[in-house]
Amino acid sequence: MSTNAQKRGFGATIWDYLTTVDHKKIAHLYLIAGGLFFLIGGLEALFIRIQLLKPNNDFVSAGLFNELLTMHGTTMIFLAAMPLVFAFMNAVMPLQIGARDVAFPFLNSLGFWLFLFGGLFLNLSWFLDAAPNAGWTSYASLSIAQTGHGIDFYALGLQIAGLGTLIGGINFLVTIINMRAPGMTYMRMPMFTWTTFVVSALILFAFPPLTVGLFLMTFDRMFGANFFDAAMGGNTIIWEHFFWIFGHPEVYILILPAFGIFSEIFAIFSRKRLFGYSSMVFATVLIGFLGFMVWAHHMFTTGLGPIANSIFAVATMAIAVPTGIKIFNWLFTMWGGSIRFTTPMLWAVAFIPSFLMGGVTGVMLGSAAQDYQYHDTYFVVAHFHYVIVGGVVFALFAGAHLYWPKMFGTMLNEVLGKITFVLFFVGFHMTFFIQHFLGLWGMPRRVFTYLPGQGFETSNVVSSIGAFLMAAGVIVLLINVVITSVKNEKVGNDPWGDGRTLEWALSSPPPYYNFKQLPLVRGLDAYWIEKMEGKKGMTPAEPLGDIHMPNNSFIPFLISLGLFIAAFGAMYHGDEGNTWGIPVLIFGLLFTLGSMFVRSIKDDHGYHIPKEELIDDNDKGVKA
Repeated sequence: MSTNAQKRGFGATIWDYLTTVDHKKIAHLYLIAGGLFFLIGGLEALFIRIQLLKPNNDFVSAGLFNELLTMHGTTMIFLAAMPLVFAFMNAVMPLQIGARDVAFPFLNSLGFWLFLFGGLFLNLSWFLDAAPNAGWTSYASLSIAQTGHGIDFYALGLQIAGLGTLIGGINFLVTIINMRAPGMTYMRMPMFTWTTFVVSALILFAFPPLTVGLFLMTFDRMFGANFFDAAMGGNTIIWEHFFWIFGHPEVYILILPAFGIFSEIFAIFSRKRLFGYSSMVFATVLIGFLGFMVWAHHMFTTGLGPIANSIFAVATMAIAVPTGIKIFNWLFTMWGGSIRFTTPMLWAVAFIPSFLMGGVTGVMLGSAAQDYQYHDTYFVVAHFHYVIVGGVVFALFAGAHLYWPKMFGTMLNEVLGKITFVLFFVGFHMTFFIQHFLGLWGMPRRVFTYLPGQGFETSNVVSSIGAFLMAAGVIVLLINVVITSVKNEKVGNDPWGDGRTLEWALSSPPPYYNFKQLPLVRGLDAYWIEKMEGKKGMTPAEPLGDIHMPNNSFIPFLISLGLFIAAFGAMYHGDEGNTWGIPVLIFGLLFTLGSMFVRSIKDDHGYHIPKEELIDDNDKGVKA
């Protein structure tokens, strides 16, 4: 197996990505799939904003509007934000801890294919005239009563995709605990690795409640169980608990990696060590811990009573404290630094006031008495988007520009990057800032139209124009990606010039084995320490030797395909006159179990890269 890059045909490249277990290529897959779903979710958002452009608009029907609303929220949270965050975790975290891959490369691949097939299953609902329409939270009383298969697509698709996320989270946890390079203690890990670590623990505890809730809903709808049907002795409110015990930690599952990306950016482009590193670590862990204690603030209007409301209100206020610690530390990192306003740094600086506004309105909503007034208005829509877009999406754009050279070996155009930033940043605030006031003026959320003369017209026009500006920003980013890929101008290992952590010590993109020799980590910002001593690369922690690598495998794709097929059988088996549902369900499950069985009995020990090949590579590098 040669380590030299080979020119391969299109078919060979596709097969390579279908079977890869390399964390860097899986990061590419997450980036492409998540980006595609991001565009789909964005289109759905544009249709929503066009419908609300004027009173009594009939651009889409009420039913289609509900479907767009449901699919926009579901797609953006589960199929865009999550996989895009996973793309950066896969691309960067193993490099930052000095590992050659993740702990379980096979499971890493399986996690991606499960997510992709779950997402495809959910989006096929558009073509089978059955898109889910009960809101992205799919509250039980509404979703149980829905006819057609829309909610079944939701429940089954999210179970398959969620299983992939859970597998990914476990994999990252084991990787960080077991595979850190010599000298990489927990308190020397980069902030992005710390956030990945805490988020993986959150995934481990947050996704099972969602899985259980979806499982019960599936049985309610498909097999006549009555877990959520109050008329039959069930409990509708339990669904809300299941959903939000997952749903609130999910917000931190998304935002903590964003905090990690911004922590790296502030340090790199201020040319300073991150201020208050240990307090940042403590704040990250505390946010993860408190994230499980606030879920019922989404349920202040369900009548839990004053004691429960008070406890969750206090916890909601408390979680603002570690977030505040982080914001002050970022400001102090920039204070006195040699700041360079690159595209990633612009996103990072813009993130602080944008996210802060989302945080402040979150504290307002954390007061049960106030929440009772705000709850079903556009104020909540504005708050949520200030947190998710002003936090997570800003970080995804910043991370894409920062890590593009490390992932693909080429730099995105800085001028186009700044145009993207201006369009999206202005469009974002135009879209959502005014929605706070729409909410306070009484515009309910989840309505597909409104009457003239209520004072909502101008604000909705402003909001919709802002949405189109955001879309223009995304289009400029896509143009930037195409231009960069066509030019294909290669860059060195540290293209920004001020990289501090281990990933910047490697070539761009890194070789498939990452490190020839595991690096010796001598402190926080390990690469910066070596650079300050005038060294070219990292000090090795081991002699040069053979490297053991895993073989590629097509089995993760097949396991996921089997569940995808089984989901159709499960969904349609109860339809009148349907005879193929149960056979398809059984076939799909057998296909998955058969693929697992083959994996179990197959004696696959991987392969070794001989030491001589690595020495050859090294010599070639020196000559070049």
